[in-house]
Amino acid sequence: MKKQIPNLFTLLNLFFGCLAIVAILRNGILVRQSLEGNYIVDLPQQIVMASVFIGLAALVDFLDGFVARLFNATSELGKQLDSLADVVSFGVAPSLILFQFLYLSYAGDENGINCSQWVLYPSFILAMAAAYRLAKFNTNDAGFSYFKGIPTPAVGLLVASFPLAYWFSENTITFYLLTNKWFLYALIASLSFLMVSNLPMMSLKIKNLKFNDNIQLYLLLLISVPLIILFSWASVALIFVSYIILSLIFRNKIIH
Repeated sequence: MKKQIPNLFTLLNLFFGCLAIVAILRNGILVRQSLEGNYIVDLPQQIVMASVFIGLAALVDFLDGFVARLFNATSELGKQLDSLADVVSFGVAPSLILFQFLYLSYAGDENGINCSQWVLYPSFILAMAAAYRLAKFNTNDAGFSYFKGIPTPAVGLLVASFPLAYWFSENTITFYLLTNKWFLYALIASLSFLMVSNLPMMSLKIKNLKFNDNIQLYLLLLISVPLIILFSWASVALIFVSYIILSLIFRNKIIH
């Protein structure tokens, strides 16, 4: 029975991913008409619950691996189940968040509220890339000390931060970028490429406390603290970019 405990955590990951999807679809674009007859569009604040559920999915995704090692209950079934849950929680749910932001960006244009659905469908490229990455991970040897490409949960958490940054960040640049369709298209393409690429990305696991062995991780931590203090939820994107840059700078160190 104890061998099934990690799988229960994985299924809980999937459950939270489903709740995130419900929160996104239920609390999608808010459209109302002003007294002057103009349409006013916005994202309702309740959509941040999707961010919360994706965050909870990431937490139990971490715990299922920890519990599996604790009970020595790793299995091929658990590996496949974990990937299936990740596709929903960190692929499909984030794609729907991007779908809503794309719609918001078009709805702000003249007659944009009636835009073709086809201009919104590129958001699902992210889900496709997540599924491809996870399938590739399952069919290749996963015994590396680093990631090949950006991990799917990291991308999912990045996109999950967007509703929080939209509502609770006072940075006007953040608001502009999240409502700019061209930025969103470029972001979808970039994140999808980074997931399916073979670029070496550092693992966040610390095997020992030696500074020379973990210099890239200590630098990431050093960078992250002031970013969080200064930029609140918008700092998630900046930390994500810092993670990529440090991984590329310390590429040779990471793969050895």
